[in-house]
Amino acid sequence: MKKNTVAQLSIPAVAHGHSNGDSTFTSTPGSVTTLERWLAHKILEITGNPPVCIVLWNGDEIAVANNQPVARLIVRDRGALYRLMLNPNLNFGDLYSVGRLDVEGDLRRFLETVYSGISTDRGIYGFKRLWKFLHTRPRANTLAGSRNNIHHHYDIGNDFYALWLDEAMQYTCAYFPDTRLTLEQAQIAKMDHVARKLQLKPGDTVVEAGCGWGGLARHMARHYGVTVRAYNISHEQVDFARGQAKAEGLRDRVEYIEDDYRNIAGKYDVFVSVGMLEHVGTAHYPELGEVIHRCLAPNGRGLIHSIGRNKPDLMNAWVEKRIFPGAYPATLKEMMTIFEGRGFSVLDVENLRLHYTKTLEHWLARFDQHADKIEGMFDQYFVRAWRLYLAGSGAAFNSGSLQLFQVGFTRGKNNQLPSSRAHLYR
Repeated sequence: MKKNTVAQLSIPAVAHGHSNGDSTFTSTPGSVTTLERWLAHKILEITGNPPVCIVLWNGDEIAVANNQPVARLIVRDRGALYRLMLNPNLNFGDLYSVGRLDVEGDLRRFLETVYSGISTDRGIYGFKRLWKFLHTRPRANTLAGSRNNIHHHYDIGNDFYALWLDEAMQYTCAYFPDTRLTLEQAQIAKMDHVARKLQLKPGDTVVEAGCGWGGLARHMARHYGVTVRAYNISHEQVDFARGQAKAEGLRDRVEYIEDDYRNIAGKYDVFVSVGMLEHVGTAHYPELGEVIHRCLAPNGRGLIHSIGRNKPDLMNAWVEKRIFPGAYPATLKEMMTIFEGRGFSVLDVENLRLHYTKTLEHWLARFDQHADKIEGMFDQYFVRAWRLYLAGSGAAFNSGSLQLFQVGFTRGKNNQLPSSRAHLYR
């Protein structure tokens, strides 16, 4: 596999300690000024005065009195402090990735503590308004834009993802009806949970929008007797999925199409999308609703599984810019624009937020087990960036900043419905 570099993350030169002509942000060690101590205290105030100690480049420690620190944030130079204060949503990730910020202690616990503090207002509304102003909208998810966004995240090597995902390469929230399940068992449980919600039966035709490495399509075909047509615009994922279908003798029941969901053709008994809505963008929700309306049979059933929020907000600026371009986690209210415009009835809504926390614990543990190998594939900056991404995602779900919604639906005139929810928990 070709070795990649930090350029993959598009981290600007200034993040590596270069000034680019701006002396304000040069990495100059030395004494700490009164202003810089005030800035460190202000950072703690803005984040709700968490039990965190900020250690400045000269060894000074800034903390809230009587708080036993759960972690220590190491600021290695004054430029890092100024950049962190200017735009923490973007610059924390850049500075951490290149080592100008570091965390002593449990990274996820540190981030969870900070996220929980930021969610409360403590008289710092002006700073939050500034950061929101600096936070640009997600990159466009047009036909061309979506392909570029997906390529940035998913086409960086199947070998990389195989190191820390389960055997079926499921890169979406697993389902833990028993917390003792392995990651593999929980991902199978997720696929069965989805299949039961869709009331799959032999002979059904299924269309999947955004199929990842194709594990769900193969599982539905093998265990539920359905035929599946799965759409995806990641070339590496589609190539892998086709190879697996051939190896498992499923090519006559599963077809993988390298194309955008907007080009779905045909009629189907079932529509399913797991982990794609995050890449669609709210401006395209009515268009997605039209696609579902066009392809779903009169008594068809559907399910959309997606990261979301309880109230509208953008994806973390660093994650959207460096890791997951074009991503946006929708609220349930925003998701309803998919269904209401075409008269669909929502049958079931479930929030699997804590299941995603558990999933990310497994992913991060496996990632760390293979950190040296991943550094050999890419570089140390990539390892630090992705560790931050996985730990931060786990912290966001556990703190309630992010949700995981599964929404089941059908056409409004469909009366062929189960009389209870018992089929979900067979």
